[in-house]
Amino acid sequence: MKADAAKSINQAISDMGNREGKYLTFSLAGEEYGIGILKVKEIIGLMSITPVPQTPEYIKGVINLRGKVIPIVDLRLKFGIEAIDYNERTCIIVSEIVFGNNKIAMGIVVDSVSEVLNIKASEIEDTPNFGSNLETYYILGMAKIGKGVKILLDIDKVMIGDELKQLAAL
Repeated sequence: MKADAAKSINQAISDMGNREGKYLTFSLAGEEYGIGILKVKEIIGLMSITPVPQTPEYIKGVINLRGKVIPIVDLRLKFGIEAIDYNERTCIIVSEIVFGNNKIAMGIVVDSVSEVLNIKASEIEDTPNFGSNLETYYILGMAKIGKGVKILLDIDKVMIGDELKQLAAL
């Protein structure tokens, strides 16, 4: 019993250390989010997006980025936030998503990019419990920065969380 408790505590400490690092922060509907900087390949302005038929509403389509076809996801729509017209601050964060043994480049449309922050483990708290019906598995933690809070995302789980859950059920 004591060994299990010690193992759980050590795992929690290890997980907290894994969350520390540099995060690219961005805005969606007035809230601030962050993703690990190592997941970010580049930030680009909006460009022509080719729609793909019969995809979910949050998948805006694909772009041709230097000869490579990249799927584009509108993070507002993925999170169930009301869509807005894109403006000069709207941009695409090109991220590398890990799915099994594969790495997939995906573009994420956000309202605006803020800054890169170095966030210490002591500034990150676990995700609060919002009740049993609310899924928060894709949130790494809540970073306390000044008087505000930035929601740190596990972008792999955000982008392919539904698919991973379906595979896990098999």
